[in-house]
Amino acid sequence: MFDLFSDPVKVAQQVEIILSEYGFATWETLYSLALEVVFAYVIGLPLGVLLVTGEKDGIRPLPGLFMKLLNMVINLLRSVPFLILMIIVLPLSKVIVGTKVGTIATIPPMVIAAFPLVARMVETSLREVNHGVIEASQSMGASTMQIVTKVLLPEALPSLISGGTITVGTILGYGAMAGIIGGGGLGKMAINYGYYNFKFIVMWAAVIGLIILVQIFQSVGTKLATVCDKRLRNRS
Repeated sequence: MFDLFSDPVKVAQQVEIILSEYGFATWETLYSLALEVVFAYVIGLPLGVLLVTGEKDGIRPLPGLFMKLLNMVINLLRSVPFLILMIIVLPLSKVIVGTKVGTIATIPPMVIAAFPLVARMVETSLREVNHGVIEASQSMGASTMQIVTKVLLPEALPSLISGGTITVGTILGYGAMAGIIGGGGLGKMAINYGYYNFKFIVMWAAVIGLIILVQIFQSVGTKLATVCDKRLRNRS
């Protein structure tokens, strides 16, 4: 590993691999990430709202048994290590997408691993909303849906965006680990070429690519959260 550049032939082979496969691997990483984030939020966002609005002192209390079961399921899924969860859920991928191998096959287990995180992120963000604003909207006769869509979510938007950047980074990390059991993208390049075949230049190129993607999403998310934060706008 410390003599990465000692053999020009091996270096040339690894550079050729990077040039021929890096672009497609990056594309696989990005499109799978987009699908996983969308589906994770389709499931996790409503659940996060329920965790806040459905509690005993919430704006729309739900049966205590239902809330306990919901919290238990979310906590259970969050506590299972990702690789174990992926192995358990892969048969479901066969049913949903028709295969247990490849980038598409990793999307269902990635979504199942990510939506509990999204639910907790949303819950935390909504709990930061000033309760006085909620009470004011209730006094004006707003419905539960109106309070959620016109008060809770807009007021919590900066925090929701910040939580989204954390979610994206986490899913990228999951995607890299998915390469161990047949997932595609940059994680597959890093593991198949670097770990299994000792092509460490390829491995580090893939790792650096993942780091750059995380930094880009983090920077964009931080900027958006700052722009959407009314408190910061009011100070200026």
